[in-house]
Amino acid sequence: MIELLGQDGVKRCSWGNSTPDYTAYHDEEWGKPLHGEAALYERLSLESFQSGLSWITILRKRENFRKAFRKFQPAKVARFGDADIERLMADAGIVRNRAKILAAVNNARAIADLDVPLDELLWSFAPAKHKRPRTMADVPAVTDESKAMAKELKKRGFAFLGPTTCYALMQATGMVDDHVAGCFRANRS
Repeated sequence: MIELLGQDGVKRCSWGNSTPDYTAYHDEEWGKPLHGEAALYERLSLESFQSGLSWITILRKRENFRKAFRKFQPAKVARFGDADIERLMADAGIVRNRAKILAAVNNARAIADLDVPLDELLWSFAPAKHKRPRTMADVPAVTDESKAMAKELKKRGFAFLGPTTCYALMQATGMVDDHVAGCFRANRS
């Protein structure tokens, strides 16, 4: 599996070999179980901002997003008003998409209205069993679980989170382990 071998001699998912930023993200974060309201809200928000863009764009702006969105503390973002929206729209350090910004604020408010912790809600969609993909071509974009998650989040007032975005969230936060066979991270999340 030569495509898995990085220039550093480490076998990893092929996308993890494409840039140093991706290598660090792949090796240190992607697919590791993530818990906690702020951490999950951040990932949920960033996955929404990524929609239609390359993940590298979001990854390289992540620190700016953290500053702009008050370290993704949902209670703080839920209080954002019109002046905050305009501040964010003027911030070249983030993705300036009004619909995505409004969704991030809306979703912070939806978190406040939950009758269960965000962590518990999101992780309830983690599949009991998951088949390791042999190659990147075997990695799905959507699953039954991500469809169910998106449907439940929409029902609870969340926005800009479809099945594809939910599956990306599940992958990034370790709800599923899609490191391909042969990757050094496979079975080590």
